[in-house]
Amino acid sequence: METESSEKGFAGLRVLSLESRRGPEMARLIASYGGAPTVAPSMREIPLETNTEALAFARNLAAGAFDMVIFLTGVGTRALSRVAETIYPLDQYLSNLRKVSIVVRGPKPVAVLREWNVPIAVIASEPNTWRELLRALDENAASVPLQGRRVAVQEYGVSNPELLAGLKKRGAQVTSVPVYEWALPEDTGPLRSAVGAIARNDIDVILFTTATQADHLLQIAAEMKQEDALRRALSRMLVASIGPTTSERLREFGIAPDLEPSHSKMGYLVMETAQRCAEILAQKRAAAR
Repeated sequence: METESSEKGFAGLRVLSLESRRGPEMARLIASYGGAPTVAPSMREIPLETNTEALAFARNLAAGAFDMVIFLTGVGTRALSRVAETIYPLDQYLSNLRKVSIVVRGPKPVAVLREWNVPIAVIASEPNTWRELLRALDENAASVPLQGRRVAVQEYGVSNPELLAGLKKRGAQVTSVPVYEWALPEDTGPLRSAVGAIARNDIDVILFTTATQADHLLQIAAEMKQEDALRRALSRMLVASIGPTTSERLREFGIAPDLEPSHSKMGYLVMETAQRCAEILAQKRAAAR
């Protein structure tokens, strides 16, 4: 199947990825399915060196001020532990976590917490958005109630107001714990080049793997006064989104994703986009005539 996909897949189509940390891996994946990859890093992770909220969380956790902690990302889970380690030994921090109910949104924080032998009370199902998280909490309300509980939420990038509102609606006392934020890359040259290439119709397929990539692509396009040209070009391209959270953000920008993979993982995104690209592009380009 791999050989067949590699031969028929993208068939030389120009495929843009906005990945940063996993850019080289994405380029190899695209090429393995017959695509001509372009990688334009679109974001940079910024640890909050003076993260007062995270330090306050660690102190309050140690003081028994929380009943539940919700972890949303693997990177954020580890980053929060590093902040906590500036005032407590890691073993003490993990011991404090074991005293509260742990709720997890997706597989990456699950892996980290299992590595640390921290029990998990609730795990959201795929596609691991805030909706599945709230649904999982509702289904486990008897054993892990929210009413009157003090809940800390490890946040990632930008805040998730829908999740916070849903927790409060269910009676939780919610404390947001931002751990890191996303910024544009220090060198925006590749991203600017990608905007120009899209506007010139030099890209056939674009792959979004986080909502922030959409934020930054549109931000740079606006700075370059190319936003209208970019939107026109996207209407003729295949726009693939890794999952519902990213798709939501695209729709907020008025960009309709053409495809979401069956699992919200990079390998599935590339493979399934390669399998369906010819059919989707033919339909979109015929409609645009």
